[in-house]
Amino acid sequence: MSNTPVTRLPNRQAKSITDPLPGWTAVAGDPSMTTWIEYTADDGSMISGWWEATPGTWHAKYESWEFIHLMEGSAIITPEGGEPVEVGPGDAFVIEKDFVGTWEITAPIVKHFAIKLK
Repeated sequence: MSNTPVTRLPNRQAKSITDPLPGWTAVAGDPSMTTWIEYTADDGSMISGWWEATPGTWHAKYESWEFIHLMEGSAIITPEGGEPVEVGPGDAFVIEKDFVGTWEITAPIVKHFAIKLK
């Protein structure tokens, strides 16, 4: 596969993935998630796409750095041993590699993401 110099991401057109992400475990409520990977770098070093999730709490362990632009919804993200961070529509933020903590999704989320894999 060879990507063009500028790749426009489709709006949730890739095959949806409804299994929990690796390292994510539901710990409160009955949350669900759906992921669409709309872009993969030719060298496999990053992916980008869309993610949706319903209210509830996930315990998450990150193996990679992630940039997030939250389009809809809200969450309280709490690193283990750290202070909670509330995020809402329009917020853009980074989750560092090796983050461990919780995502308490308080309103259904739609986000764009970019994950550095290598």
